[in-house]
Amino acid sequence: MNINQILSALYIHIPYCASRCGYCAFYSSTFEGNRKDYIEALCREMDLRKEYLKGESVRTIYLGGGTPSQLTIGELEAILNHARSVFDCSSVEELTVEVNPDDVTDEYVQGLRSLSVNRVSIGIQSFHDDELKTINRRHSAAQAIEAVACIKRNGITNVSIDLMYGLPGQTLDLWRDNLQQTIQMEVPHVSAYSLTYEEGTRLTRLVSGGELKPVDEDTCADMFSLLREQLSAAGYVQYEISNFAKPGMESKHNSSYWNETLYIGLGASAHSFKRDSRQWNISNTRVYIEKVLSGANDFFEVEHLDLDTRYNDYVMTTLRTRKGMDLAHLKSAFGETLYSYCMENAKSFLSNGLLEIEADTLRLTEKGIFVSDGIMSELMKV
Repeated sequence: MNINQILSALYIHIPYCASRCGYCAFYSSTFEGNRKDYIEALCREMDLRKEYLKGESVRTIYLGGGTPSQLTIGELEAILNHARSVFDCSSVEELTVEVNPDDVTDEYVQGLRSLSVNRVSIGIQSFHDDELKTINRRHSAAQAIEAVACIKRNGITNVSIDLMYGLPGQTLDLWRDNLQQTIQMEVPHVSAYSLTYEEGTRLTRLVSGGELKPVDEDTCADMFSLLREQLSAAGYVQYEISNFAKPGMESKHNSSYWNETLYIGLGASAHSFKRDSRQWNISNTRVYIEKVLSGANDFFEVEHLDLDTRYNDYVMTTLRTRKGMDLAHLKSAFGETLYSYCMENAKSFLSNGLLEIEADTLRLTEKGIFVSDGIMSELMKV
């Protein structure tokens, strides 16, 4: 793999949410009084960091959050127009906007199309109203189904939906219902994540206080097995541990995070990656706005990556994917010592059928996927 031939990626963070989901640990804000200033700061950050991509063309643009669909079409247009004026966006193949189901209308989707948005990621999580209420989602199951139909009938067929399993009180049958509804809607891409209880979230407080009971690990494992079984039977390919797509419909933007692509993240809390360094913006909308608009250059932190850290990142990102780890690239990019370290630590997993090597590529087997975290941990340099 010649990473110098890969185009760059652009991520734009929109932190605003109408309400905070019970599980969410991402940076977001329910206060929207500074929205106009935030958009101005986003555009100003683009000007300040226009050299970050080193002139590389942008292949993908992704507006995530938060809830980007909280913005009007006019506000999204201002952001995208400025991005196109600062960065080389002539080669953009995929432009994704995250939406919440109850923001979706015919008019809004038509507006997205007018901005050349060709992919929509919709946060559904569940098709059961009781589950949605538990995790404090603001849409209903009926709104989720209608939102997908609305997006498709207005000409955006590249639709991804997010699902969550292991929700408090969720049974295997309820999870099967969610998967069957997903398959019936014929969306080309599904991201499915096991619920994690992050510190400081509402769900974590409720579980700690005994008000909710988490699903046990064995049931979560059964849900993951059912996820893979049902989606595979419906023609989806598991191209990354949490991501499934119909052939040819893999997320180009998400894939950039797994193949060492240069990417820039704009907005409060957004992360950027430059192969030998990564950086992240301050996770405070008010402070971010103040610092960027004043021209200060301390609204972000930078971590310079040593060889071991870059190797660990390579192990973690490549083994999560169906493509696996290119061993020739491992040796050429990280040297004989780390290559030997990786292969030595992989021996036991190769012998017990959890890893396999094919065409000079190391990848997880069907059995290995279920214990992937442990395998990757053992291959990392500590």
